[in-house]
Amino acid sequence: MTNIAEKYQVSHFLVFYLIHSLQFGVGVLGFQRIIANEAGQDAWIPVILSGLFSHMMVWMIYKILKGADGNIHDIHHRLFGKWLGKGLNLLISIYFTLLAIEVLRTFVEIIQVWMFPDLNIWIFSILFLILVYYIVTGGFRVVTGICFFGVILPGYLIFTFFFPLEFADWQNLFPVFDHSFGEILSGTQSMSLTVLGFEALLVYYPFIKHPEKSQKWAHGAIFFTTSLYLLIMIVTLVFFSPEQLQKNIWATLTIWKIVEIPFVERFEYIGIANWNLVILPNICLTLWCASRGIKQTLNLPQKKTLLMVLSLTLISVILLTTRQQIDRFNSFMGDVGLYFYLYIPFILILQIIIKKMKKQGGSG
Repeated sequence: MTNIAEKYQVSHFLVFYLIHSLQFGVGVLGFQRIIANEAGQDAWIPVILSGLFSHMMVWMIYKILKGADGNIHDIHHRLFGKWLGKGLNLLISIYFTLLAIEVLRTFVEIIQVWMFPDLNIWIFSILFLILVYYIVTGGFRVVTGICFFGVILPGYLIFTFFFPLEFADWQNLFPVFDHSFGEILSGTQSMSLTVLGFEALLVYYPFIKHPEKSQKWAHGAIFFTTSLYLLIMIVTLVFFSPEQLQKNIWATLTIWKIVEIPFVERFEYIGIANWNLVILPNICLTLWCASRGIKQTLNLPQKKTLLMVLSLTLISVILLTTRQQIDRFNSFMGDVGLYFYLYIPFILILQIIIKKMKKQGGSG
């Protein structure tokens, strides 16, 4: 059972920043083309559906964790026993490490394509991960503080998405509901990688003060994130023609190119630089979850487990060298995210069945 001293816990309202900062990451810069490829001008519908599914998943996560006396690692141990439980816990840690790799490598690629083609991947990655190590070793409260500032400081970028409305063609949204249910569902599945992040709650739940009060803030974060994605998707659809959108891998960055400010000629450079503040909480929180899970499973000091996952992240980022490799890795993580969607209700149903069997056994 995971018992956390109050001095290491964070206030329940900060769950809003923890969830939003992990859902709103590097995917924002290019998710539009992928969804529109499946759902066309109805691409805004999968965004709403993915938000509804995220709300369902968060509700299930709280049902799983309430009264569980711990986090997902404790639950695995009780449901599956010592050895299988440890195996599943390590898989969860690998999953969060892979998320960090996906975020960092994709961001490095964006920098290479848009700003510095000759950027040395391993030097940038080492410097970035040294900062991550410094933050994560400060403890969960420091990681939460980074998530808070990662939401607040780049918040002004939201207003930049209103600039393209000057050139909007609202006819691009019509006809509405012109795609089949299968195409809409396929677009929703494609959105899965972009909205991943709420599942980290399964790990850091014991670090929340009065966690039962945090559920409304968790749902608030999902609603806020979905609203931002919906805004960006609608702006993209009315700004680009369908043919233009299919040619823009990073549609958000292309939108920033039209932002005109007297003292800034290329605003997309400002946006990319500021996005460091957005992805830093992503990587800090995922690697904290990964290192915490290994610590809890193998009873190792978290500094050692953190060095393990940081080394794995660095090696993987360096080995992913081509656009095709990065695309395949991102597609793989999208599939893994879909499996996580299925795993959460599986754990909830299994937990309910075992509780009922114990009650029947006790009454018998």
